[in-house]
Amino acid sequence: MDKVEISSDEVLPLTSVAPGVVGLRIVFVNVFAITEHGSWTLIDAGLNGSASLILHWARVQFGGTPPDAIILTHGHFDHVGALDSLIKEWKAPVYAHTDEMSYLTGQRSYPPPDPSVGGGLMARMASLYPRGPIDLGSRVRPLPDGGILPSLPRWRVIHTPGHTAGHVSLFRDSDRVLIAGDAFCTTKQESFFKVALQTPELHGPPAYFTTDWDAARDSVRRLAQLQPATVVPGHGRPMAGPSVAGALQQLAERFDEIATPAEGHYVEHPSR
Repeated sequence: MDKVEISSDEVLPLTSVAPGVVGLRIVFVNVFAITEHGSWTLIDAGLNGSASLILHWARVQFGGTPPDAIILTHGHFDHVGALDSLIKEWKAPVYAHTDEMSYLTGQRSYPPPDPSVGGGLMARMASLYPRGPIDLGSRVRPLPDGGILPSLPRWRVIHTPGHTAGHVSLFRDSDRVLIAGDAFCTTKQESFFKVALQTPELHGPPAYFTTDWDAARDSVRRLAQLQPATVVPGHGRPMAGPSVAGALQQLAERFDEIATPAEGHYVEHPSR
C-alpha cells in the first residue's frame, strides 16, 4: 500500500478552503491567499507564465489591493514561476526560510531531480524540470526567527525540511488549519493520471524532488502531532473532516512504507 485513502466527501473547494483562506490551482500546483484584518498574504507563486492568471484571480478576490507579503514554502520551479512578474506588479516583500535563501539569491541550484523513484510519468519527466537558481537579490528576506509574521499574527511558520532544506508549512492553532506546501500531498504527484484526476489520497512529498527522506519523515511526524482539522497541500485538493488527522497520523507512522521510494539516489545518499 503506497497511499492513505481519504473520503471524497472531505474534499474542499479551492474557492472556500477555510475562513480567510482561498486557493487557485495552476495546472498541477496550488497557490493560496490568507486574509487577516483586511490585508492579505500570498502563499507561493505557481508556474512560469502564470502571473496573469494569479493577478486576475487576486483582483477578483481583493480588488486592486496588493498583498502585504509573499511567503514561499520553498523555491522549486512550480512554486516561484510567476514571482518576478508578481513582484514587479505588487512591490511586495518575499519571505523564505533562511535555509532556502541560497536557492533564491542565485548562489546555487537545487540538487538534480531523481527520475529513478518511479511511480509514473511526472517522475520520469523530472530531469526536464528547472532547478534554478533564481536571483531575487534583496527582494527576498529571511522569515523571522520566531515563526510569526506581522501580516499573519494568528499563523505559525514551521520549518519542515526534507523536500528541500528550507521548506516551511503554516499552521493556525485556532482552527487547526495546516498549509503544508510539499511536505506531503493529497494526490500521487509522481503519476500524471493521478494528478489529472486529482484523486484524493494522502501521499508523501513529490518523490522526484525530495532530497532528504529522513528529514521528510520527521517533518510529517511533526505536522501529524498538530492534529490538523484541515490540510491544504501544494499538490492535490484541500481536505477537512473527521478522518484527516488520523490519515496524516497513519502517513507519519508508515512513512517509509507509503512515501519513501524503494530505491533512488537520495534514499541512500541524502543531499543536505
